[in-house]
Amino acid sequence: MDAGRAKTKLIFEFKDPEAIEPTTNKKYSELQQNLAAIKAFASGVLVPKDYIWPVDTAKYLKPATTFVADAHKAGLEVYASGFANDMRTSFNYSFDPSAEYLQFVDNGQFSVDGIITDFPPTASQAITCFSHQKGNLPKVGNALVITHNGASGDYPGCTDLAYEKAVNDGADVIDCSVQMSKDGIAFCHDSADLTASTTAMTTFMSRATSVPEVQPTNGIFSFDLTWAEIQSVKPQIENPFTSTGFLRNPANKNAGKFTTLVDFLEISKAKAVTGVLINIENAAYLASKKGLGVVDAVKSALTNSTLDKQSTQKVLIQSDDSSVLSSFEAVPPYTRVLSIDKEIGDAPKPSIEEIKKHADAVNLKRTSLVTVSQSFATGKTNVVEEMHKANISVYVSVLRNEYISIAFDYFSDPTVELATFIAGSGVDGVITEFPATATRYLRSPCSDLNKDQPYAILPAEAGALMAVADKEAQPPASAPNPPLDAKDVIDPPLPPVANMASSNETVGGQPHTPPPSGTVATAANLSLSLLAMMAFGLLYAA
Repeated sequence: MDAGRAKTKLIFEFKDPEAIEPTTNKKYSELQQNLAAIKAFASGVLVPKDYIWPVDTAKYLKPATTFVADAHKAGLEVYASGFANDMRTSFNYSFDPSAEYLQFVDNGQFSVDGIITDFPPTASQAITCFSHQKGNLPKVGNALVITHNGASGDYPGCTDLAYEKAVNDGADVIDCSVQMSKDGIAFCHDSADLTASTTAMTTFMSRATSVPEVQPTNGIFSFDLTWAEIQSVKPQIENPFTSTGFLRNPANKNAGKFTTLVDFLEISKAKAVTGVLINIENAAYLASKKGLGVVDAVKSALTNSTLDKQSTQKVLIQSDDSSVLSSFEAVPPYTRVLSIDKEIGDAPKPSIEEIKKHADAVNLKRTSLVTVSQSFATGKTNVVEEMHKANISVYVSVLRNEYISIAFDYFSDPTVELATFIAGSGVDGVITEFPATATRYLRSPCSDLNKDQPYAILPAEAGALMAVADKEAQPPASAPNPPLDAKDVIDPPLPPVANMASSNETVGGQPHTPPPSGTVATAANLSLSLLAMMAFGLLYAA
């Protein structure tokens, strides 16, 4: 460019509204009232983003101001500042930086003329690839967007609201991790332990027990509570990064209702989603120790919903227990998914052959595909290619939007992580707590790397960032992930469902009768909890 012919623009920068502008000795909030005067010496203004979309003290968006419209009316261009992918912003954006950029350029009311950001690639891809994107755009490729407890990044997981938002966000497959109540009701919940994802601690603290077959720590387990007792507590949004101060959508932290498996299947049929994923855990323990047949409950619910007799909607049966998957072998339309919870670096032929006996797909941890050390992506495994050679589909989990869960190589951008697994590794599906981010990426033409176009969202190259980082910042070399052992795939046969009737008929020689209502049970347990808390108080007072 010829510098002599370049057109220079003068931009006036606004500071904090209460700060004093040194030339006029007025507050910037006062100067904002007369933008026409600024036009006399500048062609544009640079303002902190809160001037345009203010945020309240609870970190939620307030209505937009008229600043952009007023500035444009005065003939001024507007540039917004204060953007960074690795900074906590309004909960309205669901920790997705692209959503924030779109709020300023594609909100249906106005658009700023420019954005000042520490992460220009994310802003560029948001404006180029996602602005004016309609919800009915076809997806690029065949990768499935599968939820993890519904849209659990925005609402308590597995509630009616989490599923409703997941469907509205365009998820292909909604999921239900099936838990059992003491009286045999199958319902959707992330874990048999209710302490982290409900308010059960306030009511049923005295019912906490140790079940090492399920988890190493104490918990309040669904199979020890009746369905009425479970319904007496509230769902609670899970915060996987509480230790770092990250909270999810506190305004709706207890919103929504618990969903039974039957209701979940009805939702999937009514909303005509592409498919459902049913996750089955702790089947052997529930059958042998609690007399609860979770596998039978799932089969019965699917049969009653007629999902076992159709091919329109996919049915994925997932478990970390190969014997559970084998029990569904007689239903060909189902896709059986083996969940592999350990990190692996390779999938030898004997392991793959063992998987083929029980499953059609695997659910792998992110770090089994791209190895990570101290937030640096250090390498890429060949696990996906090895699975695909055996015609085994690969789903990767769990994807989250919070930047602290994303490797530095993805530039704190969940969309780049999606591109790395979908376009870079070729996975068949992503399991995510923020389905809106995944579906927006897959509906953008920029996600198609085979298309000749001026802009594409490229996957990150594992190890590239570490290669240019200072030696002091690089993580120490770590041992590679172990290969998957065929023995890790094989589980013992499922035990029969124990008949617990004889042990439940009498307790201490007295007939055992359930409480007449959930209210009575709740009141009784609340009394026990209060007594326990008083005892703790006296103990510490002493």
